[in-house]
Amino acid sequence: MSTEGTPESPLTVNGIQQPHHHKGSWKRIAFYLVLAVALGLIVWKVYENQQAAKNLASSQAAALLGRPIPVQVTAAEQKPMPVFLTALGTVTPYMSVTVKARVSGELEPVKFAEGQQVRQGQTILVIDPRPYQAALDQARGTLAHDVALLRDAQAQYRRYKALYDAGVTSKETLDADEATQGQYQGAIASDKAAIETAQLQLAWCTIHAPISGKIGLRLVDPGNIITANTTNLVIINQFQPIAVYFTLPEDQLPQVLHKLATQKRLAVDAYDQSNTQKLATGTLLTADNQIDTTTGTGKLKAVFDNKDGALFPNQFVNIHLVMENRPAALVVPSAAIQTGNQGAYVWVVDSGRTTTARMQPVKVALAEGQQTILDSGLQAGQQVVVDGTDRLRNGQIVTISAPKQHGGQAAGQKAQQ
Repeated sequence: MSTEGTPESPLTVNGIQQPHHHKGSWKRIAFYLVLAVALGLIVWKVYENQQAAKNLASSQAAALLGRPIPVQVTAAEQKPMPVFLTALGTVTPYMSVTVKARVSGELEPVKFAEGQQVRQGQTILVIDPRPYQAALDQARGTLAHDVALLRDAQAQYRRYKALYDAGVTSKETLDADEATQGQYQGAIASDKAAIETAQLQLAWCTIHAPISGKIGLRLVDPGNIITANTTNLVIINQFQPIAVYFTLPEDQLPQVLHKLATQKRLAVDAYDQSNTQKLATGTLLTADNQIDTTTGTGKLKAVFDNKDGALFPNQFVNIHLVMENRPAALVVPSAAIQTGNQGAYVWVVDSGRTTTARMQPVKVALAEGQQTILDSGLQAGQQVVVDGTDRLRNGQIVTISAPKQHGGQAAGQKAQQ
């Protein structure tokens, strides 16, 4: 009996039974459905966990936002403050002289101690004067000889003049005696000039300090033969007063030159390399007559009394050129100034039922080290945050904490107690 039409019977091809295709298809469909359900459950679980983590983070962030943040504050002050331009300057001696000998000879023991202060006109070096003294004596002897010859010529001229008047001698003889007399007069003038030269060279054997200042290290030891106008003997630098050269950008020069022309005296403060400690106060002397085209800057010169010797040649200093003094400037610590897309601002702490912080835009006039001068934005007495600004937002509740003290300060306070 044939079973080709019966669905339950497997198909026979060449005597080999084949499986049912419909039964295999349903198994695959069931497998894919189970796999899809499992994947869906896994995705749902992952999503549910992410939502739970996000909700937890949101709740924690909300809790943190609601928690007061400790900050340190200080009050904006109103006090006299200068407004100035800053520059880097180099200290230079007001005057510097390299001492050289004007005559040649052997250098005798020096008359100074290296590094001492010397006065203008003080003897500092001596060159062996004996050769120049001998030259002076010789010039004087030559002068005496020529003076004697002139006197003899004058006497002879008078005798021939009397004979000429009596008609005994000729005019040519009288003219020859007169010419001889003129020759001796010229020789005497030359001898006097030679004496002055010898006296001058003898005076140059004693070298005096050309300026008052601090003498440097000895460059030549006694006993050496030195050459006139060639050998450097010592350098003298004038420290009191002392000068400082500095440069300013060319766009700042017009206001400086205007101030210099109208006020004549502009105050200049010199600070150390850290720009924290003031070393000296002086005045602006002048500005150079041209701008350096390679740097676009102009050179200026300031003068300091330097009574305490705080400034030293070739020392680098930070220059504060005071343009004006504000008697009631609004000042805050530089640490309170923040910068954002909207410009400069500070965090102001308002005290009411709750102490909150808010962002307040300000206009900065000048930053002076650890202090900043404001043109507008605050009033004197307002509390600004100087530490703890990184977590603040508008309306944030804050608590004011005591300023941090360094170990040395705390130890000092305990010792005082």
